[in-house]
Amino acid sequence: LPAVLPQRFTPELVSILDRHAPIWLSAHFTHPCELTNAVEQACDRLAHAAIPIVSQTVLLQDVNDRLETLQALFEGLVRLRVRPYYLHQCDPIVGSAHFRTPVARGQEIMRKLHGRTTGFAIPMYMLDAPGGGGKVPIGPNFIEGREGDELLIRNYEGKRYRYHDLA
Repeated sequence: LPAVLPQRFTPELVSILDRHAPIWLSAHFTHPCELTNAVEQACDRLAHAAIPIVSQTVLLQDVNDRLETLQALFEGLVRLRVRPYYLHQCDPIVGSAHFRTPVARGQEIMRKLHGRTTGFAIPMYMLDAPGGGGKVPIGPNFIEGREGDELLIRNYEGKRYRYHDLA
């Protein structure tokens, strides 16, 4: 509702919600163009009433599958005091094939986000496992392996490092 009908969050409604705390809202934002003045006002009202908002985003080909687009969205949400919570891999449902992005593309975007923005602006990248398997985190994975007591890791720039670990 904060994304599609922010005007609904009138001072009166927020006051009612505040009386029934604790309440958390989960919103769905897809693109930074959705972060309008009306959305900002709604989020501000909710934040002042101590009603936290988290955002879920679906990764969509040719809509938001660029690093710059998602970075702008996630940083914009943080400015509005909305926590980017999940970036969902688009489910393989009928009629969605033209929106689906390869998982590797999503993982690449997530890896690069780690070097470009604050951790507050980085959601968990998830997919919904088929057949009722639930949500599964899909990365990126920065650990590439182990040699003895050292982890082999690769940072957001693709540089390799060794980290002494307790085996």
